[in-house]
Amino acid sequence: MSDAHHEESAIKTPKQLIVAVVAGFLVPIVCIVLLVIFVTNDKQVGAGSDNSAAAIENRIKPVADDGFTLKEENAPQVLKTGEEVYKMACAMCHAAGVAGAPKLGDAAAWKDRIAQGYDTLVKHAIEGIRMMPAKGGHPELDDKEVALATVMMANNAGAKFAVPVTKPADAAATAPAAPEEPVKQ
Repeated sequence: MSDAHHEESAIKTPKQLIVAVVAGFLVPIVCIVLLVIFVTNDKQVGAGSDNSAAAIENRIKPVADDGFTLKEENAPQVLKTGEEVYKMACAMCHAAGVAGAPKLGDAAAWKDRIAQGYDTLVKHAIEGIRMMPAKGGHPELDDKEVALATVMMANNAGAKFAVPVTKPADAAATAPAAPEEPVKQ
């Protein structure tokens, strides 16, 4: 018996041989050329690679909060007026009497609360009482702002509380502003 193996080749004609040899040389050369072009091309820019201020602003704009304002930690404290605080935090409940909240200007509803005195009334406004959350649900409010709003609402119902006096902004930069003791009724 014969020890020769009969193997069949994929290349059967001289034309196929020439195509295989040319492809064997051309394919690696084309791949190398394309890799060199890819590596040396400076004009290809990936997403987020432009770090100019305008480009960064455009990228974060969809998730940025336009209403967000930074506060300078060492800046003088600027307090809202009692009316501003009322409109922002208190009016939601006190304008309509929601959950038993005394309405603004309703002397009968405020009578017992005013009788408790300034200190108790302001303490309840700051800490919360019954259905009313602390600071009317606005923890960012300063205690002085809550006191100003409380006095404004109580005085609209017949109280004669003195409006807490805050120090001017110039003095607030050097020392924290504190309301003076109001006149109690």
